[in-house]
Amino acid sequence: MPLTLAALVQHSALKLGVRAGESGLGATVRWAHVSELADPVPYMEGGELLLTTAMKLDAQDPQEMRRYVRRLAAAGVVGIGFAIGVNYEEIPQPLVDAARAEDLPLLEVPRRTPFLAISKAVSAALAADQYRAVTAGFAAQRELTRAALSEAGPAELITRLAALVHGWAALYDTSGAVVAAAPDWAARRAARLTPDVERLRERPAPASAVVGGSEDRVELQSLGTGRRARGALAVGTAAPLGTAERYAVHSAVALLTLTTERSRSLRDAESRLGAAVLRMLLAGAADQAGAVAGDLYGTLLEAPLRLIVAEPAGPGPAGPQATAALADAVESAAARTGEAVLLVTEEGRLTVLAAAGGAAVRACLEHARATQARRGRDTAGPEPGEPVVGVSAPAAAAGAAVALGQAEQALAVARRRGRPLVGHEDMAAGSVLPLLADDAVRAFADATLHALREHDATGRGDLVASLRAWLSRHGQWDAAAADLGVHRHTLRYRMRRVEEILGRSLDDPDVRMELWLALKATSAPG
Repeated sequence: MPLTLAALVQHSALKLGVRAGESGLGATVRWAHVSELADPVPYMEGGELLLTTAMKLDAQDPQEMRRYVRRLAAAGVVGIGFAIGVNYEEIPQPLVDAARAEDLPLLEVPRRTPFLAISKAVSAALAADQYRAVTAGFAAQRELTRAALSEAGPAELITRLAALVHGWAALYDTSGAVVAAAPDWAARRAARLTPDVERLRERPAPASAVVGGSEDRVELQSLGTGRRARGALAVGTAAPLGTAERYAVHSAVALLTLTTERSRSLRDAESRLGAAVLRMLLAGAADQAGAVAGDLYGTLLEAPLRLIVAEPAGPGPAGPQATAALADAVESAAARTGEAVLLVTEEGRLTVLAAAGGAAVRACLEHARATQARRGRDTAGPEPGEPVVGVSAPAAAAGAAVALGQAEQALAVARRRGRPLVGHEDMAAGSVLPLLADDAVRAFADATLHALREHDATGRGDLVASLRAWLSRHGQWDAAAADLGVHRHTLRYRMRRVEEILGRSLDDPDVRMELWLALKATSAPG
């Protein structure tokens, strides 16, 4: 345990006496320093026991002693050791009064006790305390290593760490979700720190931060050796960590980093296997894909699944990070529920096979909602650093190729609509108009209506508006003429002019369909 002034006073060989500041004897001594300067404060760091004979002090001057003691107390000096029988036969009363006024411990050092003996005693005590801390740190490392290698793995390590630091500990995954906490009540406390963990994840690893409030002091440490953190560790205590506790935390960070990096290597191998399984499924070889996958994906290939495709909204360095963050969220959600999921990332494009209605699909939806909420707008398209996602309808493994087509169509619509996510069902249930917001479709529409618009531009009649009204009324002359405020004969004349200018018959349903789509395309949002 740390050396205190009380322990020095109780040291039988030193024979120290206490003349003032008895209530402060519990203070920790960081060092013993000898100084005869009238103002030694510039050379102090705090936590020292100052030893002096008052060679350059007028210890009989009450005002000077008050200033002297006040400066020492403000600098964090924990006590004064005054040698008697050198310059003064006893401690001058003005110094005693000043120390009592500041409640600063004042120790009387007998002539037969050299300052060197006090310095040696402090040094020996500090070395012994450091040795105990290192020994305890090695013991903690062995205990945490056994925990990490146990069947429970990281969860057991977190439990042991919380006991070693006399506080609580929690482990976060790559998405910032709490995956293990000890004691049990700490899970709620750790969950409240998720925003701090997310901010830590944005910094290059390794990174650390100290957070918390009145209830505790929390240290956050990122996990992983790459630039992107693979998780985070939180340790909450009532006071700053001591040396032994610090060793324990550092050991836990190293062990958890090794665990996450080992898991990362396994995930990379699984990803390569998953890519091969996906290629087989898309080639229509579902049976062979199931044989290659073995038990790796459980019953995923036997149940209804959805195929998800995600790509960066635009070029730039933030694009791959966007899909990587989505992959982390999907993988973490699936891991928390024990759900199998197949993820393949190639050149920033993420392809996911997940159980229809499972946690992985819900994670995509939640990620999209969070992206939309963060943007706070509905009309603007996704930013380059945001993923755009397309989701297929539920399908069997044998229908993976069809599902991929659906997901890619949904992805294309999501880009046109400026949405972070579109599902295949959204396309079927929604209006066809957003599908018209395409450059090729607009070019077709402009070319189709160009001659009519040129005619209208000369002021010889509003043929485009008349055509729109007539088509919207399904060719009913009276109703369309009423909408335009013209006589039906005028409208008939205009429609004949449309046929003459375009060289096409309005009696042809295909012509009417193309003209209607051209009109809608030119009014569809871009």
